[in-house]
Amino acid sequence: MNEIMIGNEIPDFRLRDHKEDEVHLRDFRGKKVLLSFHPLAWTKICTEQMNSLEEKHELFTKLNTMAFGISVDPIPSKRAWAKELGITHIRLLSDFWPHGEVARKYGIFREKEGVSERANIIIDEEQKVIFFKMYLLHELPDITEIKKFLEA
Repeated sequence: MNEIMIGNEIPDFRLRDHKEDEVHLRDFRGKKVLLSFHPLAWTKICTEQMNSLEEKHELFTKLNTMAFGISVDPIPSKRAWAKELGITHIRLLSDFWPHGEVARKYGIFREKEGVSERANIIIDEEQKVIFFKMYLLHELPDITEIKKFLEA
């Protein structure tokens, strides 16, 4: 288990998105990346969290930022959820197997519940952590805070 620290390079990962396409974090060098961890698909706050990312897609593009939603849900669930929500731009990544491996690597896996914390991590173009915040599970991350941080 690592601890996410501002200024440190983030550990790399390979995950599949809701369309079963592989996402290799290292492929996004040269862009900022927002990793938006949420405990479980199909829940109210997680739905609002992913909808807020989708709504800000154009802003992220303008700010040279890729945004990903990440949870331990399996790909078929992520795919159905994306379809239900109308998610067309944001890629929803499955940290399903090995279960929660990326969340564990980042020190944000909740063993008792088997899900990740709710957290936002932003890395810069060199893949160094520039923002890290965990939220209460019932707390919706403030997308305005992310917007202001990226625009600064």
